[in-house]
Amino acid sequence: MYLQVADLLDQIERELKMANLWAVIAPSEAAMQSTAPFFYDTMPLEHWLQFVFLPRMRALVEGRLPLPQQIAVCPIAEEAFKHLGSQTLLLINRIADLDELLSGRREQSVERA
Repeated sequence: MYLQVADLLDQIERELKMANLWAVIAPSEAAMQSTAPFFYDTMPLEHWLQFVFLPRMRALVEGRLPLPQQIAVCPIAEEAFKHLGSQTLLLINRIADLDELLSGRREQSVERA
């Protein structure tokens, strides 16, 4: 399963870049100290994905540590990226794929691609 997760994390990164949502400047140290879900109070979701979620998930994979079994990032991704339309469809689908792989559930309302 670790290889599948690593592959999906790489695909999420690639889709963030393709949608021009990849940042070149990291959030401030203060922004990284948020305790809110998805750090919604200090950064947009794409920054949370890039600077928090992807690194933490990759650390779990690389360390062969237990992976989350209750995960549902897709619903917030659909909401956060809805203004971008089809530009983020593949990104949302890869996030939904990861949710489904880890939790066994797919909570996705936009079409699958």
